[in-house]
Formats: sequence, C-alpha cells, structure tokens
Amino acid sequence: MAYDASTLPDVSGLTVGIIGGTGDQGRGLAYRFARAGQSVLIGSRTAERAVRSAEEIAALPGVPAGAPVSGGGNEEVARRSDVVIIAVPWDGHAATVAALAEPLAGRIVVDCVNPLGFDKQGPYALTVAEGSAVQQAAALLPDSRVCAAFNHVSAPLLADPEIERIDLDVLICTEDRELVGVVAALAARIPGMRGIYAGRLRNAHQIEAFTANLIAINKRYKAHAGIRVTDL
Repeated sequence: MAYDASTLPDVSGLTVGIIGGTGDQGRGLAYRFARAGQSVLIGSRTAERAVRSAEEIAALPGVPAGAPVSGGGNEEVARRSDVVIIAVPWDGHAATVAALAEPLAGRIVVDCVNPLGFDKQGPYALTVAEGSAVQQAAALLPDSRVCAAFNHVSAPLLADPEIERIDLDVLICTEDRELVGVVAALAARIPGMRGIYAGRLRNAHQIEAFTANLIAINKRYKAHAGIRVTDL
C-alpha cells in the first residue's frame, strides 16, 4: 500500500504538548507545529522558563500572529494536551516520565528520546534494560497510548526559519495502529515530512540507536542528514 497523505486524519484541532520543550529538539518541534497553526504547549520543570520559551517561539518568523503557543510546568502541560511529545535528555527520561504517569493517563505519548553515550570516539548507543527509551516509557505509562517517533529529526533544521521544507520520513513504532495515522498526520503538518509505520515497540531500539550513525554522518559531511524510505 503506497503512502497516501489524503487518508490521514484531521489533527489540526489537537493540542500538542512538548515535555522538554525548552531543549533544542523540543523547541524545534514546537516551532514547526506553531508555524503550521497547531495549538502548542511548551513544558518545562520551571514554568517560567517554559512561558519565556513559548513567547520567543510565538515571535519567530513564519508563526501566525496570535498563534496558540503557551508554556507551563510539565504536569500542567501533560494534563492540558491531547498529544504529548517526550523530548527530554536521556539521563532524566525515566524520572520525568514516571513523575507524569497520572496526568498522562489516557493521553497519546510520543517518545523521541535517543539513549546515546559520547566518548572520544563519538556517539554510541546505550543499553536500555527495557529494550529502548520508548519501551521504558510504555512500562512507566501503563494507562497511556505510547509510540516512538521524531527520533531522527535534525534540531538545527527545525529551528531554522529560512527552511520551508524538511524532506524526511518520521519512523513510527507502536502497538496501537490507530496512533500511526494520528502521528503521521502531525508529521505531515511540517512540509516535506511523512510518518511511516516501522513496526512494534520492540523494533524501536535500532531506530533510537541509528541516531548515533546519523550524528557521525553529519559530522563527516557537515550535513543535517535524515531518513527517507524509498518505494512508498
């Protein structure tokens, strides 16, 4: 079955919360969704920092005047959002997710965290007891609908206001097939992006780990490489 964006659900009315929205990845995703007119909530451990970040994003080029972008503490954002993206550093992943288990109950949770280590030889994948970051999230959030996506999106590309299109595919891993359409539709709000189903949660570890390869590619070729799946 070929990829067909016309079959994707309408997600324009959903509120997207980003836990870790003041970091590079979270802020970049927030900017792109805000440019598309999506309602966006920036989450941070410090509400004041999240509010400042939201104000800065709302003022960036390409964001419509009066765009619904606001900030708050992580728990508030989790409660007010329809879809919550986890974009925190790996070393704080488990504690942050566990603390939000109750407000995230019933929510769609998209984990884009990559468990990586760094040494003199560069980045490398870390071993995760649960198998992957998203499997850890799923174990900590038994009442949420969890998937992995947006792992390979370049933060500098997301943040660059002069870039109109980001031509790459977002690989989606989940046990819940209905989520594939919702997350793919959110990805499609960013011009050039497609959301592609890439298997169950047990297949997410190699997607997260592949980020180390992309970092090496980017360093070698001074690029912002992504992934595009052919023949779809």
